Amino acid sequence: MKIPHADEKLEVFFKSVMPDDASINIRPMFGNLAAFVNGNLFTGLYGKDLFVRLSEGDREDLLKTKGTKPFEPMKGRPMKDYVCVPEDWLGKPAMVSPWISKSLNWTKKLPVKQKKKKSTKE
Repeated sequence: MKIPHADEKLEVFFKSVMPDDASINIRPMFGNLAAFVNGNLFTGLYGKDLFVRLSEGDREDLLKTKGTKPFEPMKGRPMKDYVCVPEDWLGKPAMVSPWISKSLNWTKKLPVKQKKKKSTKE
């Protein structure tokens, strides 16, 4: 399976709409950028898609918007809680920023994700 990658313009936009919050960690994930809080993924890029993690109510609200779709990195296998914002919102901070903030605030409420311990074979 070939993983799509975001272009530089979308990566610059993605970084520009991140809230000013020291708890956010942006790092590469599968060749794209992703943002984490407390070890949990809350938003990211996947090719031309920008996705956000939302509460059930916010997900339902966003999915009513034309151009949104569940985040499906593999066809037929959507990731629970994640929605892609409309492509025509990309490059428009006023449209995307409120949803990234909702995503951050929702994900901050989740339990801190513990790092997996690497097993050592003797």
